[in-house]
Amino acid sequence: MNAFSLEGKTALVTGANTGIGQAIAVAMGRAGASVICGGRRSCAETVSQISDAREMVLDFADPMAARDVFADERIDILVNNAGIIRRSDAVDFSEADWDDVIDVNLKAVFFTSQAFGRAVLARGGAGSIVNIASLLSVQGGIRVASYTASKHGVAGITKLLANEWAAKGVNVNAIAPGYIATNNTEALRNDEARNRAILERIPAGRWGEADDIGEAAVFLASPAAKYIHGAVLNVDGGWLAR
Repeated sequence: MNAFSLEGKTALVTGANTGIGQAIAVAMGRAGASVICGGRRSCAETVSQISDAREMVLDFADPMAARDVFADERIDILVNNAGIIRRSDAVDFSEADWDDVIDVNLKAVFFTSQAFGRAVLARGGAGSIVNIASLLSVQGGIRVASYTASKHGVAGITKLLANEWAAKGVNVNAIAPGYIATNNTEALRNDEARNRAILERIPAGRWGEADDIGEAAVFLASPAAKYIHGAVLNVDGGWLAR
């Protein structure tokens, strides 16, 4: 048996239309999983890269958007990747920007995990959740109050659910990505001063690739990680070790 294989498993990856979510979905497909690519926009490009995949419309502006998904079919792996960010000085941060980010990044993560957990526990266990946390699950950041609060919360929820479900056959872990070369970070990479400052801090000496996160997610969802519970795995080129 290949302990890193996802053959025979079905995975739901949220926010799978681009970037890290797309890379996770594609990596899960390479590992043998049937992949459901969830997104508020079309995931057709992602689906086209996977041999066994389909898309599902999930807009987590409604944090309960996935409440009925797991009752309809067996899903073995849940990757909570969908997320948004709002930027403003703390003194100017609006309630709307606070609520929008918390709804998608934290409330939806909990209630999607709850719905998944209910379904898995009802059939006797055997499921995996991989949450996408952030360096800002342990650092403060600047001008991203609701994002920082949400990602601290994701780390906490990961540990809470692991405490409750580890003995019942459900693995719950998270990944904290470092600086990854995606569309979301293009402006940073194009800013010569910021790009240089970031690279000087990363021991690996390079920006991460989305596939670095994809392969880590496959590991945490695989039988190879069966005794890993409540971990927040830093995939950051050594950023937090600096």
